[in-house]
Amino acid sequence: MVTIHLQRTIAAPPDRVFDWLADPAGLATIPLVRRAEWAPDSAPPGVGAVRVVTGYGIWFHEKITAYDAPNSYSYLIIGSFPAFDHQGGTLTFTPDGEGTHVDWNTSYSHPLRGGGKAMEAVTHPLLSWSFGQILDNCARALER
Repeated sequence: MVTIHLQRTIAAPPDRVFDWLADPAGLATIPLVRRAEWAPDSAPPGVGAVRVVTGYGIWFHEKITAYDAPNSYSYLIIGSFPAFDHQGGTLTFTPDGEGTHVDWNTSYSHPLRGGGKAMEAVTHPLLSWSFGQILDNCARALER
């Protein structure tokens, strides 16, 4: 199993940071992702909403499983290529002075049909870097 844990303090209020990171458009700010949007039949934002992300060699659908704006939200990959066995992810937003401390945790594995341990060796550094870039892009967008 792979666990990714990132933390970042962003100089913006929790509600703005939460909204930016919960919106699928934030996922599309990294080179790996071509498009990210709410599923056509989804009713965003909130529990049950589905984000659809397509990228270079990847696609996934994430269902929002918990939504407590502006404190936290959780998601679960419910369909993907390559195949993921996702245990879920959670982003927590804590006021920190005049900014917001973001804590992002997610855990997953790839089943054998999705490349198994060999794919994990590829996706762990790639997703860790990508999530870090998303946080950096959020900071750049909001710390103006």
